[in-house]
Amino acid sequence: MPNRIKNKKRRQVTAYLPVIILLLITVYPMVQAKNPLLSKFNTPHGTVPFDKINISDYEPAFEEAMKMHNLEIQKITSNNETPTFQNTIEALEYSGERLEKVSNVFFNLLSAESNDEMMEISKRIQPKLTEHSNNISLNERLFQRVKAVYEQRNQLHLNKEQSRLLQNTYDGFTDQGANLSPDDKTKYRELSSKLSSSTLLFGQNSLKATNAYTLLITNEKDLAGLPQDVIDAAALKADSKEKKGWIFDLSAPSYIAFMKYSSKRDLRRELYQAYNTKCIGGEYNNLPVIKDIVNTRLAIARLMGYDSYAGRVLRKRMAANSDNVYQLLNELWTGFSASAMQEYREVQGFAIGKEGHSIDVTPYDWSYYSDKLKDAKYELNDEKIRPYFELENVKKGVFGLATRLYGITFKKNPQIPVYHPEVEAFEVYDKTGAYLAVLYTDFFPREGKRSGAWMTEYQGQEVRNGKTIRPHVSIVMNFTRPTATKPALLTFDEVETFLHEFGHSLHGMFASTTYPSLSGTSVYRDFVELPSQLMENFLIEKEYLDSFAVHYQTGEKMPQELVDKIINAANFNVGYLCLRQLSFAYLDMAFHTITEPFASDIKDFEQEAVRKTLVMPPVEGTLISPAFNHIFSGGYAAGYYSYKWAEVLDADAFALFKEKGIFNPEVARSFREEVLSKGGTEDPMELYIRFRGQKPSTEALMKRSGIVR
Repeated sequence: MPNRIKNKKRRQVTAYLPVIILLLITVYPMVQAKNPLLSKFNTPHGTVPFDKINISDYEPAFEEAMKMHNLEIQKITSNNETPTFQNTIEALEYSGERLEKVSNVFFNLLSAESNDEMMEISKRIQPKLTEHSNNISLNERLFQRVKAVYEQRNQLHLNKEQSRLLQNTYDGFTDQGANLSPDDKTKYRELSSKLSSSTLLFGQNSLKATNAYTLLITNEKDLAGLPQDVIDAAALKADSKEKKGWIFDLSAPSYIAFMKYSSKRDLRRELYQAYNTKCIGGEYNNLPVIKDIVNTRLAIARLMGYDSYAGRVLRKRMAANSDNVYQLLNELWTGFSASAMQEYREVQGFAIGKEGHSIDVTPYDWSYYSDKLKDAKYELNDEKIRPYFELENVKKGVFGLATRLYGITFKKNPQIPVYHPEVEAFEVYDKTGAYLAVLYTDFFPREGKRSGAWMTEYQGQEVRNGKTIRPHVSIVMNFTRPTATKPALLTFDEVETFLHEFGHSLHGMFASTTYPSLSGTSVYRDFVELPSQLMENFLIEKEYLDSFAVHYQTGEKMPQELVDKIINAANFNVGYLCLRQLSFAYLDMAFHTITEPFASDIKDFEQEAVRKTLVMPPVEGTLISPAFNHIFSGGYAAGYYSYKWAEVLDADAFALFKEKGIFNPEVARSFREEVLSKGGTEDPMELYIRFRGQKPSTEALMKRSGIVR
């Protein structure tokens, strides 16, 4: 096509743009009025009007929001002015605000309050969102403007945050195929769309398989060993399903309690098999989905010039490459494997002594016998601790820790709409009294909620048009429910999980950046777990436990003797737990460091990947991979190692708190200012060194775990 015709068409588009925008201004409010997702949120702090949203609102909202975003992109690409940081990079950064809001609401609820209708919508909308994203990342005119600014970066006198945004924007385009040939761009579109659909299917299969299984017990003798609280919860679950007896399922509180306390070995095996054979064959078979995901990721990586998917991912991580990841994993395996095997031998010996005959402890025996051994060694088990961890008191303790460290306060606001009656919303205020954030808490398992625990956002922090927008953060968990006779009494692990997710929420709430893509938890994956895991350290500190751990009936503080037992038992089975985490990390890396298309048997592949981390033989027929949501549908692909990477960081960081005093205000202030508030505006190692004064090493973790003195 002659250039004069191209230029004429470009001038025509530019000439019509004001008309298009005028039409948008007049038509869009009418669309808004009919759809709460497209209207201004007239709620406290502009929070999501959950009470006004119908499922039928989502698809029209997505369609309209994508149109809005396309017009914003068109305005950038049709600008005849020389590309600048403001008219290109900032304009692109701030585009798509409405689409972001709609996506946040829908996909957060898809995890926390889902149903079949929402799952079907997600299947329809996800390919459209992928295509929309590809249309932007593969927009040649847009990329040329970004590239023009990038090539002038050394003359623009940008500050650190602006420089980071420019680099990330340019890398984002190149990582999404902007430099590919036309044919390869087409191929990338196909691959990315396929990957999006496959990861979505994996997660939905996992949720459906989890919900599909129940163990109905009708013989009271089969409840042997179970605490009354656990029995009561199972009775309530059966009653809710109009069944007589007691129901146990694969939700965390139900499954973990049964595996830990039930003396019925055959039923433990049955439940274990159900949990660890999810999505292996049958209606929700994830085995072929895994192969599709792994091979599609590899194909995308190869298209981009990388040998493996891990190579593509890790260049934007603290670890930098797979060699450094394996160096960490191997170092931890060397340090902890001897302890893990000794712990296994101790549990094995205890089981033989308890049963009075030879018994081989299997994975479905481990929780049961190790808990009994822990009780024998330390006279400590969850049922002795639970009465001191009533949920309302724990909330006061977790919120109170943030008050003591950072001076922030929490005020429940029932006027803020929530998506389920069990969800609570809190206004968070800074130590100056200024409004800081909204925090949602969602504690209990439901059929529409996926397993696990996570933190997310409905609105991130940013500065737009000179106005600071504060975040709306949510923490979602699956804790033990209250029963007819008792309030929700948490296990030690559940309180630890609460602290973990709350640490993530602090990272979001303390965000203080200009640009949304650099705000809060928008940091390298192997850095994002530092704020969360740091909070876990406080739970074995007597001074902290004394502040909230009181008996739910008497109000008496947790006795010193019990506090001492918790502290003494802190490293119980630390070797086994480390190797278990390493098994997940090794498996993740095995899948994502392949350099040729995956054609192996998944069972054989998995067993080889985790072989050296096993302290007992696996149960025949069970697998980790088919329900490994973290790496196949949860964003941790080639990144599961980050939990151990961050554990090194958090042990090293907490050593400073211990040295200066665990509530030292100066250490807390430094951690907030240098880590929590900075988001992704700087290299995370530079942030960490500014806070800590040194690079981290595994020494603090080894000492904390009792591996070295």
